[in-house]
Amino acid sequence: MNHPFLMQRVHMDKSKMDALVAATHKARDARELGYREQALKLYPWICGRCQREFTRENLHELTVHHRDHNHDYNPPDGSNWELLCLYCHDNEHQRLLEAEQQASGASADGKDSTATHKPFAGLEALLKK
Repeated sequence: MNHPFLMQRVHMDKSKMDALVAATHKARDARELGYREQALKLYPWICGRCQREFTRENLHELTVHHRDHNHDYNPPDGSNWELLCLYCHDNEHQRLLEAEQQASGASADGKDSTATHKPFAGLEALLKK
């Protein structure tokens, strides 16, 4: 049975949660806008990896990469930032994930990534014939 008081309580909790999520997104967007705008003023609009140049028309494809991967560390001199295009930025984060996996000895599926196939194992015997 749906009691009116309980339904009102659920609605209030949902509206509080929606307000919290909205406030969190707004704060994140404001923080990102701040360091993005600073980085765009400090650095030329060129990808730090592929050297692709950007204009106002495609500037939305240029991102700010945090060198130490800490989005809360934003020194005003820009020393923790570099401008990367969307593709190079994704590649940089993928390389980080792969390096972490390699260091742990696991592949993406969680299995050991050590090679076991030895394609030239019998080559010496074949050459002696």
